[in-house]
Amino acid sequence: MDLKEENAIDGDPAAHWYYISKGRAIKALLGKKPIDLLLDVGAGSGAFSVMLTDEGCAAKALCVDPNYEEEFIGQRRTDKVDYVRTANAVNADTVLMIDVIEHVDDDLALICDYADGAAPGTRFLIAVPAFQFLWSSHDVFLEHHRRYSLAMLRNTVEAAGLVPLDMRYFFGFLFPAAAAMRLADNLLRRKNPPKRSHLKTAPAWLNNSLTALHDLERMTLFPFNRLAGVTAFCLAEKPAAQDHVRKPLNR
Repeated sequence: MDLKEENAIDGDPAAHWYYISKGRAIKALLGKKPIDLLLDVGAGSGAFSVMLTDEGCAAKALCVDPNYEEEFIGQRRTDKVDYVRTANAVNADTVLMIDVIEHVDDDLALICDYADGAAPGTRFLIAVPAFQFLWSSHDVFLEHHRRYSLAMLRNTVEAAGLVPLDMRYFFGFLFPAAAAMRLADNLLRRKNPPKRSHLKTAPAWLNNSLTALHDLERMTLFPFNRLAGVTAFCLAEKPAAQDHVRKPLNR
């Protein structure tokens, strides 16, 4: 999760339509398989880990983010969710990388850092911003390096030695409006650096309406959406070594 984006909403991300809807999409993708330990890489506030543990989807979660300060860790740590700056050994059965790999120069290396140490059968759920043509000042502000198609995400995941199990776009209902806004932003953008994210605090009526809209999307379009959306998801698994060979990364 991106702390810059979380700070832009000026409130609890767990109460914002974007994070509520994304958290429910994450839960839908993970399904009902019990999670003993969830490793949340680049977790930010840990909102998704808190959601998953509070709802009984995961017994415990370990949130990893190099930007955590001691005061933050002390205030946020609970018996179910812990916060650390680094995690060298991967003993989790499920790894989240939600809006993380687009922030680094070498996305493949970041995935490999965790995939290489994971046990066979470990699941990885990765979410990234979708489609490079949607690149705008929003991405510049958040310090993104790229946006992804499902094909590009699959290629990266397979190059890391993981086997994709499910791939989908989300926020498909928002896609036409988001595309229009991003393209207009690119046409009108000045040379001054961007000062804010496109994600903002919403009044209660809009927050509730957008949450309901994406509940509807999750129950209808989401299971089949390989066409368009603002976010791309990949659920993948670490195979047994003898069952899989890494593929080269081609872009």
